[in-house]
Formats: sequence, structure tokens, C-alpha cells
Amino acid sequence: MLQRLEPACLGLYWPMRGEFKAPAAIAADAALAGVPLALPYTRRTPREMVFRRWDGKPPALLDESKIPSSDGESVVPDVIVAPCVGFEPDGSYRLGYGGGYFDRYMAAHPHVTAVGVAWSIGRLAPGRYVPEPHDKPMALIVCENGVI
Repeated sequence: MLQRLEPACLGLYWPMRGEFKAPAAIAADAALAGVPLALPYTRRTPREMVFRRWDGKPPALLDESKIPSSDGESVVPDVIVAPCVGFEPDGSYRLGYGGGYFDRYMAAHPHVTAVGVAWSIGRLAPGRYVPEPHDKPMALIVCENGVI
């Protein structure tokens, strides 16, 4: 699916709390072999997120939010994969963990294609989620039973 977007650099996330294991899925996808990868690195002050080149090995570094990250050079991926705690029924907006890191990153990099990854149980009832002005839409959201 991601290979159709033809990423020149693919920004992933290191899974935690039962999130979909995107790095393992990417490693198993021969169509994405050789695509440069990056992981987010978050800073608390100023509150921001950057992506750093990543070699695909389990990260040994923790960022300022105690999330596994990379110590590689800063890069701007053209496609990023963002974890979703929940998502709008039409798949355009995601709920994250509330830190706003991905939304701020997408606002600062509007040319980046954002793909959400969620479990289908995270689909919210219609009208339950109303995007706020700072929320940024996803190009699409992928879950275990299809693309939304």
C-alpha cells in the first residue's frame, strides 16, 4: 500500500502500548526495500518533533518524551506514518496521545503525505469527534481490515 505513494524517505514511529508494529511490516515489504527510513524525535522545550534518519534496527536512544528514537541526521520524510488511538469514521482525522506533536509537524510540513495506522476498533461513532483548528487531516488511514 505505501509503495504506491513512492516515498523517497518514509517516516515511521516506534510502536508502544499495543500500537500496530509498522516497522516490522515495512521490513517485511519487499516493495519498500531500500527506501530510507526515519523515526521521530520529540523535544519538550520547545515542544516539537523532527525526524531522524534510521537504520531499521531497534533504537537504543530515547527522546525527551522517553520514546525510542534514532540518533541519525535530521531529515524531512515525504511520507509519514502516524499511530492512531482513534479516528473519524471517514478516516480523515486521527486522535493521538494528546501531545500534538504529529499535528504540529504536519502543519510545519504541509507537503508531507500523512498516513494514519489504527486498529479498526478505534473508529469513533459519527459526531463523536469534532476536529479542532490545529488538527491536520490524514491522506488516509489504514487498519487491519482495509483502507479508510
